[in-house]
Amino acid sequence: MDLSSVNALMRHIPSVDRLLGDEAVSSIRGEFSEECFKRIIRAALEELRDEIRQGRAGQEDCSFTALAARVSRLLERRLKPKLRTVINATGVVVHTNLGRSPLSRKVAERIARAAMNYSNLEYDLDKGHRGERNSHLQALMEELTGAQAALAVNNNAAAVLLALSSLARGREVIVSRGELIEIGGSFRIPEVMEQSGAILREVGTTNRTHPRDYVAAIDESTALILKVHPSNYRIKGFTREVELDELVAIGRERGIPTMMDLGSGCLVDLTRYGLDGETTVQEVVAKGVDVVTFSGDKLLGGPQAGIVAGRADLVEKMRTHPLARALRMDKLTLAGLEATLEEYTKTLGPVEAIPTIGMITKSGRDLEREAQTLVQGIESAVRDLADLGIEPGVGRVGGGALPMGELPGPRVAVRPGRVSAARLEERLRKGDPPMIVLVKDDAVLIDPRTLLRDQLGRVPTLIAVALGDN
Repeated sequence: MDLSSVNALMRHIPSVDRLLGDEAVSSIRGEFSEECFKRIIRAALEELRDEIRQGRAGQEDCSFTALAARVSRLLERRLKPKLRTVINATGVVVHTNLGRSPLSRKVAERIARAAMNYSNLEYDLDKGHRGERNSHLQALMEELTGAQAALAVNNNAAAVLLALSSLARGREVIVSRGELIEIGGSFRIPEVMEQSGAILREVGTTNRTHPRDYVAAIDESTALILKVHPSNYRIKGFTREVELDELVAIGRERGIPTMMDLGSGCLVDLTRYGLDGETTVQEVVAKGVDVVTFSGDKLLGGPQAGIVAGRADLVEKMRTHPLARALRMDKLTLAGLEATLEEYTKTLGPVEAIPTIGMITKSGRDLEREAQTLVQGIESAVRDLADLGIEPGVGRVGGGALPMGELPGPRVAVRPGRVSAARLEERLRKGDPPMIVLVKDDAVLIDPRTLLRDQLGRVPTLIAVALGDN
């Protein structure tokens, strides 16, 4: 397009004020302020000018109707909420990409009350002066884990960083080479250790480490013996790891504290539900480990948090370290974590009260019943637009917990007749609300394990809408 043609088209572009006065444009303003709406209009006009210069827009794009649609798209792209509620139909319970553990209504209500009111976050009501925010968790953590003291920060990586910074900066921390893990988001133990100022002392080999390896590595520069739970992998075959009680004995004999990064933070014996055994926080504390760190939003089933439990003097060093303030939780997380921990002390118990634990331990009978309900609902909604069936599947705990453990159960298979399974998956993912599903062998798979109670009845309608948009 030559310059004169470009200039001619530019003259057809209305001004910001004219657009503001147009009914089609003003009707989409909604609750946005005038100044904010003007910025979006200016951005839309600049976008149009660029397209004209590139020869990708014509006179029809300068009309009020076309510009109203452009402004609407920009509003959607720039200012509408980006963090959205999605339906997780993948069967992965602690799905990191989907926000890990969903919270119960009771826990969410506790968070809402903390958000809408003042609280005694750092105020001691008995003494009438400034208090300490972690004091609210102290009694609960002592009751649930048997630890002398506890501290909570914003995630488990932060808990590990704080522990190493406050207990081992400038000194050596002994770790088995087979436990120098990397988890999601490129979180690597050696790099966290370097950031903390602690010095890594590797012992053993990738597959075998012996008590004598730790003993030989201890000298006057040793600050900690660290054991790291292999949360997202397992080494099989010709292996040897030093058990916790062996490490504790070595540490006590030589006056070196022991620490364990437990990761998933399980407080429930999962073997009672036919699942693989997962080391619990209580077990670690009972074996005498001085410091244990774990997550709040994995097997604990609460909000994102990193929890430290252990010896009172070591936890106090962490609490008073300058880094603790930078890593501390806010009042909303504290309220949610406290409410979650309380459920472990109640008669109903975590299996009934905490969604994550309930999903992981859900019985095959309940899953089959929910799968049948889904098939019946989808059949009524889509009629002849898809073939339906129930197939065996395997869910996962997710979040790096129980990596070798499987959660067998039924999956509803939807085989669309007029579109591909990949296309149906895309439409469901872009739906309202978005639904995240699996695709296998030309079928969309829906795992009822991770559907929340109020979502089971919504799935048929979402599928019908997605199949109806040919």
